[in-house]
Amino acid sequence: MSNIIIMGSQWGDEGKGKVVDLLGGEVGLVVRFQGGNNAGHTVVVGGEQFILHLMPSGILHPRARCCIGNGVVLDPEVFCREADTLEAKGVAAGPGRIVISKKTHVIMPYHKVIDAAREEYKSKGEKIGTTGRGIGPCYEDKMARVGIRAGDFTNPELLKAKIEAALVEKNALFTGLYGRDPLSAEDVFAWIEPYAARLAPYLGDVSSEMQRAMENEENILFEGAQGTHLDIDHGTYPYVTSSNCVAGNASAGAGIKPGAFDRIIAIVKAYTTRVGAGPFPTELSDAAGEHLQSVGSEFGATTGRKRRCGWLDICVLRESARLNGPTEIALTKLDVLTGVGEIKICTAYEYNGERIDYPPQEQNGMAYVTPVYETMPGWTEDITQCTSWVSLPGEAKDYVKRIERLTGVPVSIVSVGPDRAQTLVRK
Repeated sequence: MSNIIIMGSQWGDEGKGKVVDLLGGEVGLVVRFQGGNNAGHTVVVGGEQFILHLMPSGILHPRARCCIGNGVVLDPEVFCREADTLEAKGVAAGPGRIVISKKTHVIMPYHKVIDAAREEYKSKGEKIGTTGRGIGPCYEDKMARVGIRAGDFTNPELLKAKIEAALVEKNALFTGLYGRDPLSAEDVFAWIEPYAARLAPYLGDVSSEMQRAMENEENILFEGAQGTHLDIDHGTYPYVTSSNCVAGNASAGAGIKPGAFDRIIAIVKAYTTRVGAGPFPTELSDAAGEHLQSVGSEFGATTGRKRRCGWLDICVLRESARLNGPTEIALTKLDVLTGVGEIKICTAYEYNGERIDYPPQEQNGMAYVTPVYETMPGWTEDITQCTSWVSLPGEAKDYVKRIERLTGVPVSIVSVGPDRAQTLVRK
């Protein structure tokens, strides 16, 4: 039996969905443990693309059961739309296949309104770049102990009372600060009522599901969203998401003991990207950056926004390694570097007159570092048809080996294209 955590090592968009899908055929249970529909996991199977925002990426393997853990915030409308889309494509996505933790917090319409109102209210230089999907405000209500949980769907009177209580404060903000119309508790309840009825059969005890899986010696895959440097505690604050993205949150966000994990796979894109605002030391604004953006189709799967692109940043990866303790790396999008020419790797920073190996801890300290680069020769051969490690060009293999040496973590999986089949397993 092998329980595996999949986590992002950069600023998200590393290709976690593809790796979860790749390993999904080997597991009995896939558990999503944090984030919401601000995630966008793209999976390509047999040339057909699936973009998943809430559904665990293992849903495309018929034998894998899927769970949404208590650490996730759930948008009922998005979940139902994804389930319908999958069912229309012949993928089972009903209550017998998916379990939603009763402890999962629910994104309500007022969360989206306040998310958008806050971002609109801020001046241009203060904007965080939120997706506006109500993720942060939902987590706020969770921490304030006034949130609505999925288990409340089976108790209409409790659900009504919670909505009424939440809107006392929310409406004061809407009318008094943001100049918006108040929301009606009756209207909000009327919106959520049909979703509550539809989702009630999905509700269950995810901890018990995992316990049964381990007793039956089934493998469990724990799927994280976003990336380590968007983590609310360890990321480039305040330009971060609203949850803990690090591997350590798999235990709390799924509801399982910390000692249950055997492998931690760090997903690393062969270069670096970032969506939205925030410091990005290796960002490129030249032809190389345009190549990465264009060839890599670097547009956010959730927002559609153009991703900023830059060279691989080892300082970022070292920090991810010490925060997550990965047993191995899955390197994605190596094929995008084909034809770049010389490839640069950031191996250290210059900061306040000193050379440092890890990101500075001060808020916005990353905005004031100067990358220290080393250069490696690139390759021109098309590697998208490579089917084994030995078939890669020597320069591509040297690049992978250099990443291993600089991070101290072995690279076990190399992706050379978007399809499930375009993956090389080294170890």
